[in-house]
Amino acid sequence: MSKVALITGITGQDGAYLAEYLIKKGYIVHGIKRRSSMFNTDRIDHLYQDPHVENRNLILHYGDLTDSLNLTRIIGETQPDEIYNLAAMSHVKVSFDTPEYTANADGLGVLRILEAVRLLNLIPKTRIYQASTSELYGLVQEVPQKETTPFYPRSPYAVAKLYGYWITVNYREAYKMHASNGILFNHESPLRGETFVTRKVTRAVSRIALGMQEKVYMGNLSSKRDWGHAKDYVRAMYAILQQDEPSDYVIATGITTTIRDFLKMAFAEIGVEIVFKGESVKEVAILNYIDENVFIKRVGEAYLDAFRKRIGEEVVGVDPQYFRPTEVDLLIGDATKARTRLGWEPKYDLNALIEDMMLNDIKLMKKESYLRKGGYEILNYFE
Repeated sequence: MSKVALITGITGQDGAYLAEYLIKKGYIVHGIKRRSSMFNTDRIDHLYQDPHVENRNLILHYGDLTDSLNLTRIIGETQPDEIYNLAAMSHVKVSFDTPEYTANADGLGVLRILEAVRLLNLIPKTRIYQASTSELYGLVQEVPQKETTPFYPRSPYAVAKLYGYWITVNYREAYKMHASNGILFNHESPLRGETFVTRKVTRAVSRIALGMQEKVYMGNLSSKRDWGHAKDYVRAMYAILQQDEPSDYVIATGITTTIRDFLKMAFAEIGVEIVFKGESVKEVAILNYIDENVFIKRVGEAYLDAFRKRIGEEVVGVDPQYFRPTEVDLLIGDATKARTRLGWEPKYDLNALIEDMMLNDIKLMKKESYLRKGGYEILNYFE
């Protein structure tokens, strides 16, 4: 008999990678997605199966973490062996604008899942993974951060996730649930949402290289993050639920990088050197040098002449509207526990991650450019 997994947030970056990973392992995967007038399933379209196909291994359900009756019904119908709660209002900056919804979905949503499992008498059967976050550490009390580091959340998103973390621990201890938290540090990929800083960077650099955009505006360039690849991190999620005993794990690379350096590395991927000048809101990055061979290989010779003329121009600026009311300046994780207990090691380093994202976004932006020019007849070239 195939194991059954239920993934909330299956249409997101992590949900898509995890669904593919579990299906390859022989799971039947049920996914919960919010109702929308648009399909919003791009990330899992390659896994989709027509509802009329027998013995499907991917089945989607409409649902929302704010609707307890709906969640209880889905969990009761699917009888999952494993639940991966990946759904959330996950944009930190936006959480300041929608604090009540964020608390409802990211905090109480976790409680609704745990309580559904309890009320349905599924505790002996169902294991639960709760997607926690490095944002819990906020104003960091220790460097690097590990499982025993005190939390100090600095956003409505992080505060809501803090409730989700502790209610998971509480249900584990009170009802002997196999419920675990994965405290995941920043993990990115070509599937990352376009409003997240890493994807914003790789899209913007690609568009600048193709002549589609003059400049990108950023927030705090000095913020430091521990960035890994989402493909590595979903392997850790799975490993956490395969343990005999539930526990909480930090998943991180142990290397921290500023957003400023991430920008430099993204431009370097297309053979371009940028130099930062100025301070605070007046800081800018200027095109300084181009390795034409690398540029041609990554972007294409057709774009070289126009880009060469831009040497000396500004391509990065700072806009205060992207600052958070309370900033998180430094995150770097210590994943020793995951390495020793789970045997988990990341396969991607930051260079490989940025290469993966840049190659993807250059291809996507070329498609967009040709569509704007009416070049529908040559789109098959990019498939």
